[in-house]
Amino acid sequence: MTAIEADARLVDQLLTELEPVVAANLDRHLGLAKEWHPHDYVPWSRGRDFAFLGGEDWQPEDSPLDPVAQTAMIVNLMTEDNLPSYHREIATRFGRDGAWGEWVGRWTAEEGRHAIAMRDYLVVTRGVDPVALERLRMEHMQAGYDSGDKTMLQALAYVSFQELATRVSHRNTGRATGCPLAEQLLARISTDENLHMVFYRNLMAAALDLAPDVAMAAIRDEVVGFAMPGQGMSNFLRNSVTIAKAGIYDLRLHHDEVIMPVLKFWRIFERSDFGPAGEQARAELESFLVTLDAAAGKFVEQRERARARAAAR
Repeated sequence: MTAIEADARLVDQLLTELEPVVAANLDRHLGLAKEWHPHDYVPWSRGRDFAFLGGEDWQPEDSPLDPVAQTAMIVNLMTEDNLPSYHREIATRFGRDGAWGEWVGRWTAEEGRHAIAMRDYLVVTRGVDPVALERLRMEHMQAGYDSGDKTMLQALAYVSFQELATRVSHRNTGRATGCPLAEQLLARISTDENLHMVFYRNLMAAALDLAPDVAMAAIRDEVVGFAMPGQGMSNFLRNSVTIAKAGIYDLRLHHDEVIMPVLKFWRIFERSDFGPAGEQARAELESFLVTLDAAAGKFVEQRERARARAAAR
């Protein structure tokens, strides 16, 4: 048997062995998830026609949001917009049958509300230029999202962190808008993201018990190589710096509020069931986290000095 055939057999085995865990966590999720409707979170009375229907097109002074909040809202919305690509990613890794398939469909349906609600809010309140927003959506969705050749376990590890990262980003973006309605909407979306994170986190915990070494290697790979799914959009790096400087999502938050809580839940640094490969992966992860923590501390110090200089002017 070749290595590729062995890997494929392991994936099939884990998909089968994790099926009852998926079913149990899907039931748990459905018991906790609350129905909500995007239209309830949009202040429709503030809307007015654009020039195409005899009104006035968007002007920068129309927006109640400052430039940082506009940037964060656009990045978050564009990230949500690539849902068709994300659906393909998880449907390919997890399958469309049984409990796995039920989860893939449910997750996709829940995620679909996020872009609907955010876009309606931004267009109705004239929070951003709707023409520029639509052009960016077309460009970003046409490019799509491709995670490469991630294994099922790597994909599972990735979404465990990514869903929590998205929750943190949405929550802090809502606060940064200074708009109670936007904060309420993004808090609602953040609740969805948190429930999704818990689902994936619980599955990965079960995978660690079933295949400790392989799961540990997948976790190491995804922490070390982590990148938000919106990385392919235009000006993502520049916008990410803007968002980080504002404290909406930065290395400190990534380390403290995303990576470490999930690793703690999995008891990564307490487990005694790893073989040599798992131990090596854990040691490499620990080394990386030291570097990440140092970089996070340095970034915060530099940001505070920059803020102090700006305040002194």
